[in-house]
Amino acid sequence: MTSTASPAASAAASPAGPPADRPALSPTRQATATTVIEALAGPGAQLREDQLAAVTGLLEPGARVLVVQATGWGKSAVYWAATAIRRSEGAGPTLVVSPLLSLMRDQVAAAARAGLTAATLNSSNVGDWARVEEELRSGAIDVVLVSPERLANPGFGRRVLDALTGHLGMLVIDEAHAVSDWGHDFRPDYRRVADTVRALNPDTPVLATTATANARVTDDVAAQLGANTLVLRGPLARSSLELAVIDSLTPLQRYAWVAEQLPHLPGSGIVYTLTVADAHRLAEAVRDQHGDALPVAAYTGQLDGAERERLEEALRTNELKALIATSALGMGYDKPDLGFCVHVGAPPSPVSYYQQVGRAGRGIDHAVVVLLTSSADAGVWDYFATASIPDPQAMRRLLDVLPSTPTSVPALEAESGLRRTRVELMLKQLAVDGVVERSEGGWAATGRAWEYDEAHYAGVLAVRRREADIMRDYASGRRCLMQLLQESLDDPSAQPCGRCSVCTGTLPDGLPEQPSLESTRAVAGLLRTQSHPVEPRKMWPGGVFGASGRIAPGELAAPGRALIHADAPEWRELVAAVFARDAAPPDELVDGLVGLLRAWGREWGERPAVVVGLPAAGFTELTAGLTARIAEIGRMATETLRIDDAAVAAARASRDLTSAAEAAAWRDALAVPEPDSVRGRAVLLVVDATASLWPVTVAAAALRRAGATSVLPLVVHRRV
Repeated sequence: MTSTASPAASAAASPAGPPADRPALSPTRQATATTVIEALAGPGAQLREDQLAAVTGLLEPGARVLVVQATGWGKSAVYWAATAIRRSEGAGPTLVVSPLLSLMRDQVAAAARAGLTAATLNSSNVGDWARVEEELRSGAIDVVLVSPERLANPGFGRRVLDALTGHLGMLVIDEAHAVSDWGHDFRPDYRRVADTVRALNPDTPVLATTATANARVTDDVAAQLGANTLVLRGPLARSSLELAVIDSLTPLQRYAWVAEQLPHLPGSGIVYTLTVADAHRLAEAVRDQHGDALPVAAYTGQLDGAERERLEEALRTNELKALIATSALGMGYDKPDLGFCVHVGAPPSPVSYYQQVGRAGRGIDHAVVVLLTSSADAGVWDYFATASIPDPQAMRRLLDVLPSTPTSVPALEAESGLRRTRVELMLKQLAVDGVVERSEGGWAATGRAWEYDEAHYAGVLAVRRREADIMRDYASGRRCLMQLLQESLDDPSAQPCGRCSVCTGTLPDGLPEQPSLESTRAVAGLLRTQSHPVEPRKMWPGGVFGASGRIAPGELAAPGRALIHADAPEWRELVAAVFARDAAPPDELVDGLVGLLRAWGREWGERPAVVVGLPAAGFTELTAGLTARIAEIGRMATETLRIDDAAVAAARASRDLTSAAEAAAWRDALAVPEPDSVRGRAVLLVVDATASLWPVTVAAAALRRAGATSVLPLVVHRRV
């Protein structure tokens, strides 16, 4: 009997009984499994054939099982049923390695429905860790869910994993494709799960599950689990999804399309964006057009755990029409009746795209999935393709300053001159290779040599570029969309679906290909009134710069504002024109900056008396023109920072220059105006463009030392 009460409903219904050549559960075990499945999926639900094979296999000592099945198939039902049976027979608790907080929360709720006691250890419930760890050691908990980072934490390893050694009932690796090459991009700590497998009691069963593994990844994960791994792989087509592509929209038109069409999409759903900035801007655009009549919220990894949980629940209960989200909501979120997914920009791979669209239509017969493409996506893809590939020179610089005794990340940042976020990623990558290890006191070298595996990373990059080509093919709309996704994951059952916009030649539910001109203008007008905070740097970089530690209060820049952030769609065409050559500023740009200053000025404690130009990106004429126009309109004096262009040529040209080297270049190249021109006065510092903020930081310190009472940075284009 099939029920649609939950995502496990469609996943856990199947013909009664296994085929003759598959082992059956004993009556007692079958009764336990039936209790679990009916609790998840409703009366009469039974395990599918492959679900039964997986559960049966996991009851054998030392079993290794890999399940590759479509989203919504019911992979979690396998480990809940197996856990219930094993616990009833005296086995220890199950440890589930899970990548996302949203997924953990849904799994805890699902376990409770299955009659199991589950808990999670993650960054959002630190206050509960001691209690959960004690209950785990005492046997009061059936299942504990942890992140891969928690496995790599030395404190957790000592307190919990060591205590479980010898009586862990089962290990589950959810989203197991991340253990393979894709994990290099997603979470480096995921690749260390293999170390946990090797450290287990050999009799402990291991289950790995994923919906997005092609043949290469399947073989790799199976090999890491062991030679006798049972692989259960099924078809990946989703008959409930109606896929569609709308191509060749400008970034601004995509915003307008979403704002205009969101009321007409079925039920509630998720709108995915490629960047955090896009999520917030698009949410604001929708709210501007519809107000409280169409409630939406931005959801990104920058939100704290409590707020993310609140928003997930608000969407689940249909208090929101949509969450406008980054990939932070890309895996594991469970809302059976999610009616639509819209992508404002394609993810860089069919793997991540299939994961995200899989949130829709899990417990209903029909859901709409729309991809809005643009030529602007290619730049984001290129960034994702290379961002996590190690730079050999940077790695060696970090290793040169890494001692054999534990050292903190801030200390390594100061010694190496590398940015902190980059240091953290590099340390995790080095830990995967056993070159460094983490203790409660910090990171230390193990003594193992590190070599840049050029062939390996060239292969990883080639795979990513092939995946980007697949997404370009998908966006072109030349072939059945579901078939292309299946083929990209090596699904042998791939065939035309007959439902997508390519197969039918029409868009779902009469949706238009273009937004109205009125909507596009309204969105542009709204977004151009917004400005973006520029938080000043507070620490000197050390290294070749010399000074390290906190910047003295008398040298700090004040919080500033940027008119254009990243690839803001409302300014895209203007940015392309303005920064194509160095020329006088157009009136459109001046008007935008004046509007920003008018709103920002209400927050100033002291009104600037002098405008100083800083052509950080080398646009001298543009910066001078803006400085003069702003000074004229605001009745302020003007001054110019003298810059040795040759001294900062490398800093302007290279995005890979270390913080210390870039800051040192600007310090040596800048000369402030005569002190009398800024002494005792607040300064408005007009900057053409910057990504790092080091030119702003160094210039502000120099102006403050020359006597400026405050320095307010006004950045035309804050790059990322």
